[in-house]
Amino acid sequence: MSVARPIRLAFPLISRRAWAGGYNYQLNLFHALAKYCPGAITPVVFAGEGHDVGELAPIRQVPAAEIVCSVHFDRPALTSLLPTMFALDRGAISSFRSNKVDAVWENARFFGWRSPYPTVAWIPDLQHRQLPHLFSNKARRRRELGFQLQVLSGRAIILSSRSAERHCLSYYPRTKGRTAVVRFVSEPSAELLKLDPEQVLQKYDLPRTYFYVPNQFWRHKNHRIVLDALALLAQRGVHPVVVASGGGDPNEPEYLDQIVREAADRGLARQFRYLGMIPLAEVYALLRASAALINPSRFEGWSTTVEEAKSFGVPMMLSDIDVHREQAEERALYFGTDDAPALAAHLHDFAHPAFVVREMNDQLGERVRDFAESFVSTIKQVVRTHRY
Repeated sequence: MSVARPIRLAFPLISRRAWAGGYNYQLNLFHALAKYCPGAITPVVFAGEGHDVGELAPIRQVPAAEIVCSVHFDRPALTSLLPTMFALDRGAISSFRSNKVDAVWENARFFGWRSPYPTVAWIPDLQHRQLPHLFSNKARRRRELGFQLQVLSGRAIILSSRSAERHCLSYYPRTKGRTAVVRFVSEPSAELLKLDPEQVLQKYDLPRTYFYVPNQFWRHKNHRIVLDALALLAQRGVHPVVVASGGGDPNEPEYLDQIVREAADRGLARQFRYLGMIPLAEVYALLRASAALINPSRFEGWSTTVEEAKSFGVPMMLSDIDVHREQAEERALYFGTDDAPALAAHLHDFAHPAFVVREMNDQLGERVRDFAESFVSTIKQVVRTHRY
């Protein structure tokens, strides 16, 4: 009896500098597939020839994952869509063919109406429809065009939450019957958990009690409400420390500087500690030892930081949006996206535990297995029903 060979699934690499959540999603997915569904899918990761070798190194450690560096992936993901609208991305397709790909995972880059491969389009969220004012007209039109092409070309659509699926079916009714919800679960590799959090605290001169915001500095991530809450507490002589890390928005690089400068101007520089874009191992070290995670975002498709906090049992203070309720249910404290007094009250009343470095939850493996199996099942269905 012959054994089916793995599906060779092409993944254009998401840069961590451009989108840390997307990079972490891919890395976590590759590890989950290798651990819980070995032999089902071989991730073939396509990166530009000039891609940061530091971002490639963790992927090279994933069993069975392959990395292909090609000039056809040097350009930004959201390149001109016009040549591929009614044809195909010849450079990318050629790379896929040379590496014997069976199917393609599409995110923020449309590989062509006439692509010969079974293709799934991952739509992390529909923020440009929900919060259009946070996008320039050009960025919003470009994003919408990409989604419309994926919808009209008959792609199968993967979403990460029921909330995102509802939005998708509302805005793009043609996707009915073609959507699948695959909720990702975070299980960082053992290699990323070797770092002693005490060393990280010493490196950045941080106190042993702090709250952590590991979101990138995009406007919808809503960092300003944290400053407002800290300012309210400072007026009462209460001075908790909030540690923030992450890069800026390439489309609005000045926003990061605005937040850091505002913290200094309001006398909050010692309370709002911005560390920059730090290594992923340091992110996990800080998360595991934090008093609580704060995610004040106005919008998420399925929050990576919330999943990571759940994996370690880290307490959470979350903005009261649908997807956070779907993810965390009653395991978090909630506050309105514009309700700084509510966040301040949570920070003030939080019962600070003794310093502890949390380990992964005992039940995590079963949840990650479900995630990996759901992903594999979805990809197999797309490949099986593809019209060659």
